[in-house]
Amino acid sequence: MYALQRFARTLQGDLDAVRNAVIEPWSNGQTEGQISRLKTMKRAMYGRAGITLLRASMLPLQTIN
Repeated sequence: MYALQRFARTLQGDLDAVRNAVIEPWSNGQTEGQISRLKTMKRAMYGRAGITLLRASMLPLQTIN
């Protein structure tokens, strides 16, 4: 019961953000996905590849708008 009360209290503290998330049709999910993809790629290549290979891997990201 305490966990549910704490959850409700947290939601009330940020009620505007919760309301907007439910009402608005907009989402930043695609943006977050691209950022996650870029971070994953950078982590995988860090220390194992030069800047030339990293730049070549990122070129397809520049065409996405």
